[in-house]
Amino acid sequence: MAKCFHLGWFLQGSSIQSWNQPWTGNIADDWMFPSFFMELAKSLERAKFDYVLIEDSSYVGEAWNNSREIYLKNGISVPRQDPAITATLLAQATSRIGIVPTLATFTHHPYLVARLISSLDQISAGRMGWNMVTGSSDFAAKNYGLDALPQHDLRYDMADEYIDCVKQLWASWEPGAIVADAESRTLIDHTKVRQIDFKGKYYASRGPLNSGPSPQGQPVIAQAGGSPRGRAFAARHADTIVASVRGVDAMRDYKADLVHRAIEAGRDPSTIKLLFLIAPIIGGTEEEALIEKKRRSEQDADSIQQRLAFLSKITNIDFSTLDLDQPVPPLTTNGHQQLLEEFIAFAGRRTLRQALSDFNAAGEAIDLVGTPEQIALQMSEVMEQSGGDGFLFSPPNTNRRSVAEVADGLVPALQRLGVVRKAYSHDQFRDNLLAF
Repeated sequence: MAKCFHLGWFLQGSSIQSWNQPWTGNIADDWMFPSFFMELAKSLERAKFDYVLIEDSSYVGEAWNNSREIYLKNGISVPRQDPAITATLLAQATSRIGIVPTLATFTHHPYLVARLISSLDQISAGRMGWNMVTGSSDFAAKNYGLDALPQHDLRYDMADEYIDCVKQLWASWEPGAIVADAESRTLIDHTKVRQIDFKGKYYASRGPLNSGPSPQGQPVIAQAGGSPRGRAFAARHADTIVASVRGVDAMRDYKADLVHRAIEAGRDPSTIKLLFLIAPIIGGTEEEALIEKKRRSEQDADSIQQRLAFLSKITNIDFSTLDLDQPVPPLTTNGHQQLLEEFIAFAGRRTLRQALSDFNAAGEAIDLVGTPEQIALQMSEVMEQSGGDGFLFSPPNTNRRSVAEVADGLVPALQRLGVVRKAYSHDQFRDNLLAF
């Protein structure tokens, strides 16, 4: 019998989704209101998804041609609201699905993150997670009064200390601290709340948290580090990992690497759920799906500058300075290293234009094109071959139609195969994540 796997949704920020694309309604007028995101979360909960992850960045892109014009004109990751606010609204609209806002270590002090995520875990009844990122853009750093971000590996050294501080703050309230004993007139047992006196090389916090205990004890931690240092960090700390690799062999290698690193860190690898990014193209028939794939390819060819601008934003490299009809030269970055390395390796001797025609910066693991039944079978087979724990949907065109294609078309096909859940087994996020 095929193994059961997990499903998540990678939401490209709380910003205007699929701007200037079909089936987006009046999104340019009502983008600031939460109705679309709340409907999305409800649909995914109806399909029994494990979680929705809210990606974030806190700056307007300007890596392309040293200008913000292309980003603002085309709505590339802007405007974008604070994901913690969106997470609050999604929590109120749902009752079982996990919700994972992104918060960066350089934008929030550890105490602030510990208190915020713990508070969100309380109001969601134990369904909150935290997508921990160290940042990858000096433009974002400047918004917080920094000249630049630290070097890549140093950011993870700092993050190790950061997350240790956050975990200690979460643990500053012991189980049973709130007794609410009317007879003794005692709400909280003071012996079960302690200060942590954390003093590290980069961070310090006295504690304890004043927000009280988290229902989960420790909210779920998500991470997407793809570099060797990032993978080591994720293996030590993450409960679920977002993986951006291409092909079954790379997926299998990633899983094996994670198992090795987790054991080295003294953790049980089965408690870390590895989800691979996908963006299926779903049609009522295979022909319809292939037509849609062709349409998207043609659209990509007509939007080379916008796609390169997006790649520039992620990698901090100005691709506008490169000749589209020449091979991609050697490049280095203090930004998103894995994506840049993947793109350079993918490009090989091809020109920048040729490489971009087949490369997707969203990092989908496999091509999935067909009917719900065809794609469901392929997903099941790939998960068996790779040894992974699930898939994270990251479509380029998130709208009500694309959500329905997954929630009401693909997921029922997966359920008929017996490879995804038909009902939640537990009330809290972590428990559902560890159910299989």
